[in-house]
Amino acid sequence: MGYNQIPDKSDSEDKPAQLVIYGKDDHFKEATKSCNSLESLTLDEVTDIREEYGWNEFVSKQPHVALKLIEAFKDPLIMMLLASAVISVATQQYDDAISITVAVIIVTLVGFIQEYRSEKSLEALNNLVPPIAHCVRNGMKQDLLARELVPGDIVEIGLGDRVPADVRLLQCTGLELDESSFTGETTPCRKQSDPVVANKGELAELTNIAFMGTLVCNGHGRGVVIGTGYNTQFGEIFTLMESEETPKTPLQKNMDKLGKHLSLMSFAIIGMILLVGFLQGQPFQQMLNIGVSLAVAAIPEGLPIVVTVTLALGVIRMSKKKAIVRKLPSVETLGCVNVLCVDKTGTLTKNEMTVTEVTTSSDNTYKLSGTGYFESGQLFLNEKVLTRCPEDLAVIAKIGYLCNNSQITDREMFGNPTDGALLALSQKLNIAIEDTARLEELPFTHERKWMGVKCVSKSTSDSGIYYVKGATENVLKVCSHILIDGALQLLNAESKDAIINVVQEKEDRGMRTLSLCYGGTMNSLVYVGNVGIVDPLRNEVPDTIHELHANSINIKMITGDSKNIAISIGQKLDIYRGSDTALSGDMIDGMSTEQLSDAIKSVSIVYRSTPRHKMKVIKALQSNGLIVAMTGDGVNDAVALKCADIGIAMGKGTDVCKEAAEMVLGNDDMSAIVEAVREGKNIFLNIKNFVRFQLSTSVSALMMIAITTFWNIPSPLNPMQILWINIIMDGPPAQSLGVEPMDSGVVNSPPRLPKKQVVDLYMLARVCVSAAVIISGTLWVYKNEMVDGQVTARDTTMTFTCFIFFDMFNALSCRSLTKSILQINLFGNTTFLFAISASILSLFGLIYVPFLQTIFQTEALAFDDIIMLVCLSSSVLIVDEVFKLLLRVFGGDKKLTANTSEDTKHLIP
Repeated sequence: MGYNQIPDKSDSEDKPAQLVIYGKDDHFKEATKSCNSLESLTLDEVTDIREEYGWNEFVSKQPHVALKLIEAFKDPLIMMLLASAVISVATQQYDDAISITVAVIIVTLVGFIQEYRSEKSLEALNNLVPPIAHCVRNGMKQDLLARELVPGDIVEIGLGDRVPADVRLLQCTGLELDESSFTGETTPCRKQSDPVVANKGELAELTNIAFMGTLVCNGHGRGVVIGTGYNTQFGEIFTLMESEETPKTPLQKNMDKLGKHLSLMSFAIIGMILLVGFLQGQPFQQMLNIGVSLAVAAIPEGLPIVVTVTLALGVIRMSKKKAIVRKLPSVETLGCVNVLCVDKTGTLTKNEMTVTEVTTSSDNTYKLSGTGYFESGQLFLNEKVLTRCPEDLAVIAKIGYLCNNSQITDREMFGNPTDGALLALSQKLNIAIEDTARLEELPFTHERKWMGVKCVSKSTSDSGIYYVKGATENVLKVCSHILIDGALQLLNAESKDAIINVVQEKEDRGMRTLSLCYGGTMNSLVYVGNVGIVDPLRNEVPDTIHELHANSINIKMITGDSKNIAISIGQKLDIYRGSDTALSGDMIDGMSTEQLSDAIKSVSIVYRSTPRHKMKVIKALQSNGLIVAMTGDGVNDAVALKCADIGIAMGKGTDVCKEAAEMVLGNDDMSAIVEAVREGKNIFLNIKNFVRFQLSTSVSALMMIAITTFWNIPSPLNPMQILWINIIMDGPPAQSLGVEPMDSGVVNSPPRLPKKQVVDLYMLARVCVSAAVIISGTLWVYKNEMVDGQVTARDTTMTFTCFIFFDMFNALSCRSLTKSILQINLFGNTTFLFAISASILSLFGLIYVPFLQTIFQTEALAFDDIIMLVCLSSSVLIVDEVFKLLLRVFGGDKKLTANTSEDTKHLIP
């Protein structure tokens, strides 16, 4: 999209300037109008222009959320679950039909809510467009709905207003706009009405344009609308957000594949069992009942429920740490993140400008502690604490206080943040300033780059004194003297060079600088010193960055600020290291996609960036196979947050930013990201434990029926017993594995490879070993009990009880992939203990309660039988413990936690 600017201005006053107006195709149309004598539009002209440019509003073109709900039912796993529910109803298995339907509802509702929230991120942009605009139509001032504005309308803006459209300013009086949420700049942008020539992409240089959605924090202005709705810089962000699809999380992709594979494999085995049974002449009704029971048991309806419950519990745990996760799968995604892109302003820093260093004209450099506009601090000179403010410093503080248009009231700063920093300086130093009256104000302009006021003490009758602050080189131009140790001396070239060197040294350290002076006349002022202002780091940020590096997560800072400030912050936080490079937005524009993907590997700082640059950086990282998280707090971060694998918004950020993100840091504390990363790793581990348990149970049940069918012997389990096993497989014991406390081994483990499957070869080997033990032990009991070749109630009861006991011990072994049951806290997961106890008690109910015996065709077992079955079924736990021991002895457990691939290892610190 082009930029709102006047490309040239005629040298002749007769010729009008070229006024640029947006066109529908995102290119400029030029309309020749005089900047000084623009006339307001008539109603007829407004109608004609609106037909061409449309209304000044944003309308989401996303399909209705209800259609997304319907789309969810087309998922293969959901369709299989629904088919299973229909079969259950047809065979009067109503309990299973209800449980499957509930699973489907849970999964589809989660997707529905996510789509609804993503649509709200677009709606939130409209909230930044003010409902009312002050407009001149038909030569009359009137308040109109902002959506009614068209290019060519004359609008007026004042203190506290939001700019209703992109406006080319014609008249300005001390106009300052807060563009921090739009450009990333912390200092309000001073506006003026003269033509400018700006570099493409440098929005901060377009000082004669007021952008839609920005806030007037000082002064007032008048201008002509040159862009409305989609044809604004703000509209570009809206278009990017609308076109950018939120990527599927690694877990979602994993579970999609797993569900399909499990279902297809299960149905293949069931088909073979039914075919062999029919060929052997087994009764049709019996085989049909077994087939249906196996089908219901085989379809992993518990899989989406456990994943949802596990993620939801992770969300609840994170909310207690003030991290609000808006989209469930995002919790686990954090465990895969290997690059974190951070916005500087408001994320790494407090967005509270603070004077931390003052160098007086007497060559004394004072340092101050305490940050922000309200905190007290200490004063240092040569590392010694001063208890009173020296006179040379008091003069500077007084000028900063008087030459100021901001206020600090009730612990809240109103106005320019730089002015606020100077007010806070005078408060920290407890400077007593006499009651004065302001006689004159000389506002800041881009030509002179300073602001001045003329004040007079109400207790004297003098003519007043000028107090000035501004850019050092420009301030020195109006100074003739310098104050050294209380005495006035002529300001010579040598002194000027020394002052400029001091200021340059501050700027090299990432400070913003202001020089201050005073005097009786504007052509002969006295230089008194300069201040260094910083946006202080948030208290928790250094430790958080260290923790993220310890978790093998690379940090890249993306900011709209200057190179010096960005690198200074990056070096303080160990983000920018010796071999790292920094890219500007202009440099990114000059690169191809392939060049940026290659260059981004060594880049740790991107400065002077726009929303489009941030999106390009994220996609370049993703093209290298990395999982990218992005933090931000402004409108300019919204597109990048949506484009990233997981967007993280600051709690004090804009609504647009929070709606586009997957996670919101409620108290703006970045340390919550570290906890969320660990939570994500643990969630994936718990899901693997659950899947391992479910697979070993499912494989055992299916293969046991398959083996007995191929051997042409009666089935060891009846349909009701198979369905009960299905309840155990998908019920409380299985789901309790999803709430296993965090394993200390995952705290500082590397990020999980996104391509790493939930079911890998190692897990398949473990599943096969466990299933082999369960099948062998259960069939041995079955064969041992069936001595006369006839299947009795005792035979199936012993077999059924043996299988359930095997399942309970198998669940115990699945609590950890690598650690022995003796190494984990046996009582750490109380939910698991309750689930196992409840399952065993319910099993005894099936065996010993008469009416349940009738339903499940069981009979009471002797105490000796129970003891024998417990001893036998514990073998699955013993075998698994031996497996884990061998794994630890030969270092296999370390290989399992080495998640970083060779392809991406060079991109991670």
